[in-house]
Amino acid sequence: MRKISVLTALLLTACVTINIYFPAAAAEKAADEIIKDIQKNTPQKMEPKPKAELSDWQLSLYKMIDSAINVAISSAQAADADLSINSPDIQRLRASMAKRFATLQVFYGNGSVGIKSDGLLVVKDTGSVALKDKNQINKLIASENADRLALYKAIANANGHPEWAAQIKSTFAAQWISNAQSGWWVQSGGNWKQK
Repeated sequence: MRKISVLTALLLTACVTINIYFPAAAAEKAADEIIKDIQKNTPQKMEPKPKAELSDWQLSLYKMIDSAINVAISSAQAADADLSINSPDIQRLRASMAKRFATLQVFYGNGSVGIKSDGLLVVKDTGSVALKDKNQINKLIASENADRLALYKAIANANGHPEWAAQIKSTFAAQWISNAQSGWWVQSGGNWKQK
């Protein structure tokens, strides 16, 4: 009986759990870098941009989750977290999105296109789109949304964690809204508002 207890104790101590956590801060930094790079071809106003608005319960929930993560993960491990954003697929998608941005910016500016809360684009006001532009704007939005979704998967794959794609998408969604320029329409809490 004693041998079984010792053997059980040895087996239990030999089990090592490796926690692979999603590096949220690194993902936010990567999203900001990519979005600013895509939008760099146009002048932006130098006014401070507030973070995407969260309801009180969402903010409380995020703080509780952050506290729990900080308890579980030492600050040394968290400081070393990094997210690779340099692969051929990622570079190709970034270039494609940067090339498309100048054309999309016109539609952002006139209120035709808005950024949904999931970070994807939608025709917000079909009445403001001239008949001759409807086909172009629909193609632009479809291409942009496809590239955004492919980018999230490419980042997850480049980091060896395809299961992170949904978390990367969520992080980017908040950053697309946060980095929206003054006058653009964004969706927050199901409602549209102009920045």
